[in-house]
Amino acid sequence: MKFTSVLLGITAIALIACQEKKTEAASDEALRNQARELAQKFILVDTHVDFPERLQEIHFQLAPENLGIPVNDERGDFDFERARKGGLDAPFMSIYIPSRYQKIADNGKGLADSLINLIEGIATALPDKYALAKTPQDIEANTKAGKISLPMGMENGAPLGNKLENVKYFYDRGIRYITLTHAKNNQICDSSYDSAALWNGLSPFGEKVVAEMQRTGIMVDISHVTDSTFFDVIRIAKAPLIASHSSCRFFTPGFQRNMSDDMIKALGKNGGVIQINFGASFLDSLARTNAALLDTLEKKLKAQGLSSRDSAAQPVIDQYSKSHVALYSDVERVADHIDHVVKLIGIDHVGIGSDFDGVGDSLPLGLKDVSEYPNLFYVLLKRGYSPEDIEKICSKNVFRVWNEVIAASQASASVK
Repeated sequence: MKFTSVLLGITAIALIACQEKKTEAASDEALRNQARELAQKFILVDTHVDFPERLQEIHFQLAPENLGIPVNDERGDFDFERARKGGLDAPFMSIYIPSRYQKIADNGKGLADSLINLIEGIATALPDKYALAKTPQDIEANTKAGKISLPMGMENGAPLGNKLENVKYFYDRGIRYITLTHAKNNQICDSSYDSAALWNGLSPFGEKVVAEMQRTGIMVDISHVTDSTFFDVIRIAKAPLIASHSSCRFFTPGFQRNMSDDMIKALGKNGGVIQINFGASFLDSLARTNAALLDTLEKKLKAQGLSSRDSAAQPVIDQYSKSHVALYSDVERVADHIDHVVKLIGIDHVGIGSDFDGVGDSLPLGLKDVSEYPNLFYVLLKRGYSPEDIEKICSKNVFRVWNEVIAASQASASVK
């Protein structure tokens, strides 16, 4: 009798544990469904996608036989179909000007024009899928019409040359932010990647460029600049700034390309926003790369008929990551960066600037292409972020900054 009672007790405990696991699994699936729904419900803006660079690398030409590439081409991180799946509404097309162009006669202006022409051509050739966007209101209208918006930001201010009027030229061409420099010091400011300072911050011309950008209505992007450049820009800025694709130096000590806590706090006081970069070197000081572990994980997924890009693979990846901390950087670490910004300056100053198509194979598990944003929202929901918080991260924060830059420009024009 006593033995039977003990057996029944053990069975009851096992049944309770089994039920708890089922409840937990159901709750987890409900959160994943909610994350997918939020990605489709909210306007999602990613302020840095290097799709134009990828097109240039494959020598893309606007011709009927090539128009499938912007629609469905899984060689890179972005295309229309995956963007639709992930809920992406407005990827800022990066008009990227490599630093070597600073040495040629036009400072890369011709390259910038050709890349802008390319994006305009895609919008014209695929009008049912893509549309240009020059304001947040354009994006809202395009989204309602079922189209993905293609706003543009120029990565490297070198093509401005030494002519202040080129700020207005690129504004008229549709550029809505300019990253002041890239991998080398230029005529505007010092780069965080360069070996030695040229200006110790902004150049005298650079100060004029910042003022002219804000007068014209172009967002000033402080990704890639040195700390001294950043604080020079903060000192003279009349409107909020953006870091279009930067992360937190707190997790990457010594990596100057990321923003320090002091910089993030100053950006918060300025009213600006930091858009978190997904590249491995931006997420971890020792990017968690372990080829053997990754190979084992891939085999585990393959045995279940999955790849790391499949949404159904995420629970397997999550479980594997818990017991293999040396694994590659993952979606949880991206959420850590968002958490850090929120703790420092609040939910109103953080967003997404993935660097998709710009950081190669170093993307984190769970965020391998534009179809996977819901994985990030799922992690944020698990951590207690509300749908309202996630909407701010998706677009409301960067829209606020963008609209304030537009308003400051209009106020400046009215004074004249």
